Amino acid sequence: MEIRFDNKIILITGASRGIGAAAARLFAESGATVVIHFNQDKEAAGSVLKSLPGTNHFLAQADTANPDDLHRMVEKVIGRYGRIDILVNNAGIYDEHDMVNMQRNAFLEYWDKTISVNLTGPAFLAYLAAREMISLSGGRIVNVTSRGAFRGEPTAWAYGAAKAGLNATGQSMAKALAPHGVYVFTLAPGFVETDMTAPCLAGEKRNEIEIQSPLKRIAQPEEIARAILLLAAEGNEYMTGCILDMNGASYLRT
Repeated sequence: MEIRFDNKIILITGASRGIGAAAARLFAESGATVVIHFNQDKEAAGSVLKSLPGTNHFLAQADTANPDDLHRMVEKVIGRYGRIDILVNNAGIYDEHDMVNMQRNAFLEYWDKTISVNLTGPAFLAYLAAREMISLSGGRIVNVTSRGAFRGEPTAWAYGAAKAGLNATGQSMAKALAPHGVYVFTLAPGFVETDMTAPCLAGEKRNEIEIQSPLKRIAQPEEIARAILLLAAEGNEYMTGCILDMNGASYLRT
């Protein structure tokens, strides 16, 4: 079965690299018009834009921790295309710390930043996109979270909390929005070979992480991107509210 997204407008956050960039390319190859969101690295986002087949793709800058930025971005996309058919909430940050021995102010700064970028921002963006989708009688939202929401993150408490929160937000939205033809899906990967995870995968720690999976390797961005397209495709409406694990059997839930 070939999955196509002809004439669809796709907004992908964090699309200047990693999973977001891979998803942008696959969506474009499948006929979509892609909005590539970035925060700071315009050069990298521009390189992704140039690599996309097709025309009329677009760069959109926003700080995902800034609600006003996100509102302006949505208004720009609607002003240019008239709609958002699919939102892929992919942008995020991951920082490891000696959590127990952090100073109080450092802990609060880390916590607030991580929750803002990884939970509050994506939730607000999903809210904004959903309102537009409802007005056009349909749409899809794919939230990218993490196995850390279930497994625990001993050196990144706020990351695990934010991803668990986004899981719950997606399921709540799925129940609220299904009557309006808006479907919400969640993808929870394990470790993926990206710039964000590079510090965690350096040195001997890489082998420790690889052997967590019986595949004995780290996922590639393109693998996660293909799953995003699967969730975003038409015909799987009954999957709304799902949380799809994709971690190479490194962590199995029952």
